[in-house]
Amino acid sequence: MKASYVVKQFVGTFIFFAIIFFCAGKLMYWQGLTYLVICLIMVILNLTVLSIDAELLKERSKPGENTKSWDKAILGFSLIATIAMYAVAGLDSGRYHWSPDFNIGLTVTGIIFTATGQLLFLIAQKQNKFFSSTVRIQTDRDHTVCDTGLYKVVRHPAYMGSVIQAIGFPLLMGSLWSIIPVALLILLHIIRTSLEDKVLIQELKGYHEYSTKTRYRIIPYIW
Repeated sequence: MKASYVVKQFVGTFIFFAIIFFCAGKLMYWQGLTYLVICLIMVILNLTVLSIDAELLKERSKPGENTKSWDKAILGFSLIATIAMYAVAGLDSGRYHWSPDFNIGLTVTGIIFTATGQLLFLIAQKQNKFFSSTVRIQTDRDHTVCDTGLYKVVRHPAYMGSVIQAIGFPLLMGSLWSIIPVALLILLHIIRTSLEDKVLIQELKGYHEYSTKTRYRIIPYIW
């Protein structure tokens, strides 16, 4: 299972970056290379110091039954939005240069946001042993509420990380046009967070009490 997970991680990374560099029309594309380095570092962290246990690895590789049907639809649209943002960024800043050059401050901000968001996602995954890749109540795994670590700050820290890294992407890549699919992706994250939160409040024992203590879903002091 571990070996197949590693292969899946690297194959997925390769496919997504193949889209970026293919659309850019060149390999010496510094925005794409910078993004690639950040993601490879996170893959290594995910397989080493932030690795998950075998049981959660099995769950994330092949979730059990009772996945919500609406979640499958959202994940499908999210995949399309992700592919679109990679393709648009590559075509824009890599090939056709539709956007004006970004100053170094915006680029550095994008790097920080991208790395921070991805790191928050991995930490949230590490801290929650029920961190499935789909929305479902894991009755087969004695599902309980996670209320420690990042989960003391917001109820969905992984989505917080996903939104942060999505905001950083157009800045790092120097692509104004990629904001369009990125905005769609962020909207999908917000919708998924809201729907998942309702499911957990209704179906997971102890989650309603947890939601009254940890008030915010993904943005501290806002939402």
